[in-house]
Amino acid sequence: MSPRKMSPRRRFLDRWRLVSHTGAEVVSLRQLSPKERLRVTSPSFVTTANMFCGFSSALLAFNGAFRYAAALIALAIVFDIADGAVARAVGATSPFGIQLDSLADLISFGMAPAVLVHTWALKDYPVLAWAAAFLWLACAAFRLARFNVTIDPVADKRYWVGLPSPGAAAVIMATIFALDSPEIGPKIGDTTLLPVAVSVIPALLMVSTVRFRSFRYLLSPKTKQAKLTTAAIATAVVLGLVFAPAITGLVLAYTFIFTAPLGVLTAPIRARVFGPDSVVGPRTRLRSVFLPLTDEDEESGH
Repeated sequence: MSPRKMSPRRRFLDRWRLVSHTGAEVVSLRQLSPKERLRVTSPSFVTTANMFCGFSSALLAFNGAFRYAAALIALAIVFDIADGAVARAVGATSPFGIQLDSLADLISFGMAPAVLVHTWALKDYPVLAWAAAFLWLACAAFRLARFNVTIDPVADKRYWVGLPSPGAAAVIMATIFALDSPEIGPKIGDTTLLPVAVSVIPALLMVSTVRFRSFRYLLSPKTKQAKLTTAAIATAVVLGLVFAPAITGLVLAYTFIFTAPLGVLTAPIRARVFGPDSVVGPRTRLRSVFLPLTDEDEESGH
């Protein structure tokens, strides 16, 4: 039997080979079956949907459609939660997916909220709006970069270090849904404090070392009680978003922000009542993420 001829298109594509700088074997998607290809790429499709929402949100904010822009940030948060869940469910977690997720988050929870800070929250203060918008974007980028390079084997996985970027973006999103105008509340001179607060405080919390409770266990419950808890919370959130979306969004966003100081204040009581495991332990000091790699680090792959 004569060997099957290779199509010109296939010969052209075969000129391009993926090469790993680590020397690890790279499997081209063309070598996988359609079903397997869909399995390994499905999380990236969800991540791309997250990115699309963030990009579209920024465009709508520039056109003055602030509530639609805020709604797309809310949808981006849903996709951000879903891509990790899909990756774990199909067993397709990959270094590429992790990096793509960070880049999508920078657009959806860094750039899009920064544009809303500039166009909605501080539109009457041009210089302050420019500075606060850049501060938000820079803090989101720093937060995501620090998360990507920080590996602490003894860290308490129940907590995040610094406010997660979706949680910060939720503050802007929920405030826009709840208020027709940011010019509400106390003032110092001619400056209203509320828009300044919602623009600056979440940004600074992203780069802080304050620990915020992680609710990952709600997304992947193991026990029957945990599954019932997840179902009850999900039902309450869905009903709240259907009947009172503005109030529900405010409660969720601002409650998450206040879990950090609340956790610190209630730590002694929780330790006495529920035991030491209910309180986060002291953080271990790690090497600064700003220090360059040494020869030893490069050889060990760190």
